[in-house]
Amino acid sequence: MSFDVAAIRAQFPILSQKVDGKPLVYLDNGATTQKPQVVIDSLVDFYTHCNANVHRGAHQLSDEATRRYEKARDQVAAFINAESREEVIWTSGTTEGINLVAKGLAQQLQAGDEVVVTEMEHHANLVTWQQACLQSGATLRIAPIFDNGELDVETFKASLGPNTRMVAFPHVSNALGTVNPVKELTMLAKAYGALVLVDGAQGIAHGDVDVQALGCDFYAFSGHKVFGPTGIGTLWGRKSVLENWPVWLTGGEMIADVTYQTATWGALPNRLEAGTPNIAGAIGLGTALDWFSQLDIAAVQAHEKALIDAAMAQAADIPGMRLIGTAKNKIGILSFVMDNAHPADIGFILDRQGIAIRTGDNCAQPLMNRLGINGTARASFSLYNTQEEVSAFFAGLRKAQTMLG
Repeated sequence: MSFDVAAIRAQFPILSQKVDGKPLVYLDNGATTQKPQVVIDSLVDFYTHCNANVHRGAHQLSDEATRRYEKARDQVAAFINAESREEVIWTSGTTEGINLVAKGLAQQLQAGDEVVVTEMEHHANLVTWQQACLQSGATLRIAPIFDNGELDVETFKASLGPNTRMVAFPHVSNALGTVNPVKELTMLAKAYGALVLVDGAQGIAHGDVDVQALGCDFYAFSGHKVFGPTGIGTLWGRKSVLENWPVWLTGGEMIADVTYQTATWGALPNRLEAGTPNIAGAIGLGTALDWFSQLDIAAVQAHEKALIDAAMAQAADIPGMRLIGTAKNKIGILSFVMDNAHPADIGFILDRQGIAIRTGDNCAQPLMNRLGINGTARASFSLYNTQEEVSAFFAGLRKAQTMLG
């Protein structure tokens, strides 16, 4: 395995800047990843040379825009090993992808049906299903977690039954870093004939996402979590499921035939992609995935594991620091609380040292309540972070402790 972190960092222009005269230490990758120059260039090149609408224009600019846009769909399909390019649906991000599924299923759910989620959900994968159940009269069941942030698989299994219609859970918890056993959970749900949706927002940037191998029916992710632009994402869905899925948005591009009285829908993927899409975003996402795919993914994963291992080891030396989420199988997310220090104050003091982290409830208020806390400070690592930045982060925490008493 080979991994040259300095060479990687050189491809990310934002990492060379300073904040308040201090070198930027960017540790908020769970919120959004930075973009390599090649992705930035792809956006500029599109708007400079072929900015036009796709699928509609009878001119060269539109033809070229369409070619690049549809190439990006192929790039996504290859990255996640989709069986068919028609299974790749463009969205604005994970949240819209989950809503697309939930809005469709809500039209089919009825009283007595059940939807199962977990205690570790991001609001996007909790509130969306909560509202679908309220709309339809179905029951929302919550599978519990252990105090260390791991899913209680046995109780999850007991939550399933013949009335389970949908099971939705994160590939990786954004607040805890816990990596869920997606294949196992999917198999348990499939034993009852339930559909399975995986919130892949935090899982997509860590490699080895193979939707066919996972066995789920839907996998949603956001481009900005995997070195691509904001405002673009993908819902992958099994073709046999998506072909007849109720449409959510109607308008241009998704139509087969329209009269003043009726309309019929087109074929996949168009039927679920109403309106002018985020063309530049899709092209940028395709570029990001190609860039990422060219790396030694095993080496990337080893590098990221070394970062979180070092961070957890150094955390043990900080008095009054308590880690939130210590599952055996976790990725580079370090959530924590500290005695006599509000997370917001920690974040502010670190920011003045050029260190960017996340503070608050991580869009997971019920999870915070379950853990008996109001929120956390969260450092999240990516492939361009270094051991020196881990050390700088903990030096900053010690300074924060001193200043906060």
